[in-house]
Amino acid sequence: MKITFLGTGGAFDIDYGNSAAMVQFKGNTILLDCGFTVYPTLRHHNLTQSIKYILLTHLHNDHTGSLANTLLHCYFYNNNCRPVILYPDDDFREEVYEFLRLQLQKPDKYVDFVPLSELPGITAVDTYGQHAENMQTYAYIFEENGQRIAYSGDLGQPEAFFAYLRGMPPKHTIVFHDLSFQESNTAHTYYKKLESVGQGYEVYGYHCNPSEAPEDNPFSLVYHQPEFMLPAVSFAFDEAV
Repeated sequence: MKITFLGTGGAFDIDYGNSAAMVQFKGNTILLDCGFTVYPTLRHHNLTQSIKYILLTHLHNDHTGSLANTLLHCYFYNNNCRPVILYPDDDFREEVYEFLRLQLQKPDKYVDFVPLSELPGITAVDTYGQHAENMQTYAYIFEENGQRIAYSGDLGQPEAFFAYLRGMPPKHTIVFHDLSFQESNTAHTYYKKLESVGQGYEVYGYHCNPSEAPEDNPFSLVYHQPEFMLPAVSFAFDEAV
């Protein structure tokens, strides 16, 4: 099992790309979120054809903004490439379907939908309302061959997620968790709060601007860990004319 980040920034940190990753799991590639910078990154590295599954944490634009483009590219340009969207529950499936229907008209033409339960080893942690009020979000936990990786999605309230982890059988766990360096940003976990609730875990921060990290930040940032990053990612955007 291996995780490779395609970007580690927040919604407005375009220099670092939208937070998204590819997880090598049981011989398949899972695309974890697909924000508006993800499709160009996939194209730049010729990765669209490798996608078997897609897993979404929630439907904000920096997590789904190029999902339709990615599916269209697979359909029109990649032979035998038909990604599968894994969904944690029927209500979320309907949300994703409606989101895609507005862009693709007939989503079933371009993608299959399969319950997450059909791929054992991945647990969805329901984090409804813990990122944005009345919004459905999910964290995910991957387990394979004795390894455990936890991915927070977007969380302003991390307590329930770590309570879930502590309720699992003891095992070394690598946690990738979104970070905020501004206490006023309640949609993401303030780094000092994460320090108290994340004790005992190997935690790496993402979904942040690394240049804003204060000196007392105790967490390693994914952006600074080459083993977790897609090499030589370049995000270049022309100014509007």
